[in-house]
Amino acid sequence: MKKRILFVILGLVVLIGALSAVKALQIQAMIAQAGNAVPKPETVTTAVSRAESWETTLTAVGSLTAVQGVTVAAELPGKVVHIAFESGAKVEQGDLLIRQDTSVEEALLPGAVAQANLARTVLARDTEMVAEQIISQAGYDASVANSEQATAQANNIRATIGKKTIRAPFSGRLGIRQVNLGQILREGDPIVTLQSLDPIYVDFTLPQQELSRLRPGLPVRVTCDCLPGPAIQGRITAVNPLVDAETRSVRLQATVTNRAEKLRPGMFVNVAVGLPDRQKVLSIPATAVLYAPYGDSVFVVVEDTEGKGGKAVRQQFVRLGEKRGDFVAVTEGLKEGETVVSTGVFKLRNGQAVVVDNRLAPPFAKAPTPENN
Repeated sequence: MKKRILFVILGLVVLIGALSAVKALQIQAMIAQAGNAVPKPETVTTAVSRAESWETTLTAVGSLTAVQGVTVAAELPGKVVHIAFESGAKVEQGDLLIRQDTSVEEALLPGAVAQANLARTVLARDTEMVAEQIISQAGYDASVANSEQATAQANNIRATIGKKTIRAPFSGRLGIRQVNLGQILREGDPIVTLQSLDPIYVDFTLPQQELSRLRPGLPVRVTCDCLPGPAIQGRITAVNPLVDAETRSVRLQATVTNRAEKLRPGMFVNVAVGLPDRQKVLSIPATAVLYAPYGDSVFVVVEDTEGKGGKAVRQQFVRLGEKRGDFVAVTEGLKEGETVVSTGVFKLRNGQAVVVDNRLAPPFAKAPTPENN
């Protein structure tokens, strides 16, 4: 019985040893196969670093203000008897807006005019009589005073009628009506806003360090989130001579055309001031940069010295400058004419074999206009 058990144990030991040897051989074969395997080259798109001359710009956030803007208000108390405009309408200078009740003034005006005419007639007669010394100089002076007083009285009534006939002080676009027919207005009550929209002012500030490079006449480009399309062109028209003591910035004002009246006072816009001097940069697509906290890098396409004469990539750390549309400027770490991977850099590693296929390369532009798909 003991011999049988011993034979069983020896058989199990031999079987386990055989299985272990077979498994070890299989593992060694897999390791050897993995060591001899060559990774499949990654398909990439490329771009060539180019030396370009970029316009030097200063950027800021500005706000729009009307060249002329006012809230039309009542000068004198009175009841509204006629409204001659619609909310949001465009008016010309001198167009009638509202008319207040002037029935009392219109009733007094004929009597005042008649009194003024009588005073002028008396003055003309007294002028002849004082020349012939028929009346005294004092009587003549009294006639002059009476004539001027009567004329002033008539003009005062006409001025009151004119102030109660409210007209547009300049051409522009009206706002929302704030009065109703029959409403009793007090002095200073608002009637409607009036804004001159074309052209329109852009107010913005820049640091005092840039003051020496700023002057009236420099071109500006204005963009706004609510206005897709090309930037609106304008020029600096005023540079404030006073620097803000708290922010150490200087206020500037630019004038831009606004024929479509899409820009409205109170909106904020992005402003780019073009300076006359240009800067030389080495530009690559912004998608070619692998951004990382420890440093930005690109993958330069080189000859694969370890492979079979194909292409490989070398990771190169770079220092970046200004961004312009789809491109970014490289200040250090790259030379002109070097080919870099333009898309899909996150899936590459240093020394990896690649295959270049630029048929799927996206178009890059300095002023891209992506569609909303």
